[in-house]
Amino acid sequence: MNRRSTVRAAAGLAAAGLAIGALAGCSGGSDPDSTTGGGEEVTITWWHNATSGPLPAVWEQVAADFEAAHPGVTVEQTGYQNEDLQRTLIPNALAAGDPPDLFQVWPGGEIRDQVANGYLMPLDDVIGDTIDSVGATVGPWQVDGKTYAIPFTFGIEGFWYNKDLFAAAGIDTPPTTLAELKDDVAKLRDSGTVPIAVGAGDKWPAAHWWYQFALHSCSPDTLTAAAASYDFSDPCFVEAGQELEDFIGIDPFQEGFLGTPAQTGAGSSAGMLANGQAAMELMGHWNAGVIGGLTPDQKVPDFLGWFPFPAIEGSAGDPGASLGGGDGFGCSAEAPPECAELLAYIMSEDVQKQFAASGAGIPTVAAAQSSLEDPNLKLVADGLAASTFVQLWLDTEYGTTVGNAMNEGIVNLFGGAGTPEDIVTKMQDAAKTL
Repeated sequence: MNRRSTVRAAAGLAAAGLAIGALAGCSGGSDPDSTTGGGEEVTITWWHNATSGPLPAVWEQVAADFEAAHPGVTVEQTGYQNEDLQRTLIPNALAAGDPPDLFQVWPGGEIRDQVANGYLMPLDDVIGDTIDSVGATVGPWQVDGKTYAIPFTFGIEGFWYNKDLFAAAGIDTPPTTLAELKDDVAKLRDSGTVPIAVGAGDKWPAAHWWYQFALHSCSPDTLTAAAASYDFSDPCFVEAGQELEDFIGIDPFQEGFLGTPAQTGAGSSAGMLANGQAAMELMGHWNAGVIGGLTPDQKVPDFLGWFPFPAIEGSAGDPGASLGGGDGFGCSAEAPPECAELLAYIMSEDVQKQFAASGAGIPTVAAAQSSLEDPNLKLVADGLAASTFVQLWLDTEYGTTVGNAMNEGIVNLFGGAGTPEDIVTKMQDAAKTL
């Protein structure tokens, strides 16, 4: 990524939504009616992270439509839990020399490592028009100016909340400052409601709390410099841990949160919000679809609302900053040419509109954003457009080595077995091994 640490939400981003620049036409490969031309039997293996909500059905239809339009091509698509896919399945398959053809690719340190090892197919000369269609949003999936994957969704993190439980606790409007959030936690607790559900059993949802406190404690310049140099000596990184430690001290989370999964089953943090057992969950832009998949009627509940993480008064952080990221797909270096054709079709305006209408997330092709139907996703899209600074997920930005050490330190703090200083020490020690 040329701008390693951020996607700047400048005037152009505000004007264009998720993508900067004019929408270009899709490449020929984006047309499901194009043919392979070779007459040979081809199987494309496709791994993604859609296991619940509306997205699995979208990808199943995409695979079926692509097969129907490409005689001789079989698409074997499989959904895996995000953590398994990102941390174990894809790294192991790549290292073993037996990766899927099309697979989920995360930006930041991970894609830089994969490109350095020659694992990914360069895409600019193959589906350049498709890349153009998402504008500057593709930046985090580029390395040294070349594109190796394309994001199909991009958004920011915030609080998904139960408007009915807020009203019952006497909360009229969502908080805009950390002090107001703490007051609302107390009101919700007094009303007999679990204020916030967190899936700390999956580690990364707990880690995102520290990420948010770092984002709102550190200036954009500090965050940008730290991502480039792996220098975490600025006091704001310890302050982020202190803010988190203080917040945990007001008892905002459910009992047993250290063992709660994030998105799997009714007992997950998303399930608790979906079924009225908790008032809030801090989570990414995809959460509306996950929550809808965990309700009895498999629909996004009417009580659901969204608001951005509130500012910390008096801190060096930008009050308009957001934490975000997206999901993208890339082809393995040895994948058949049809892999790029399938990727172009996934990124076509028609499929992006299907994705938007499903409620699974926010599309990156600007022309498809008009198909967003979920009002909360529209709020997230508006929040992204209004953001003055967007920081990629920190474990994604820093890469696996530093990211894993950071997350371990944060989870230790959640469990009472670590300190704010320990988090930074783990990050610094991990960075020294790079």
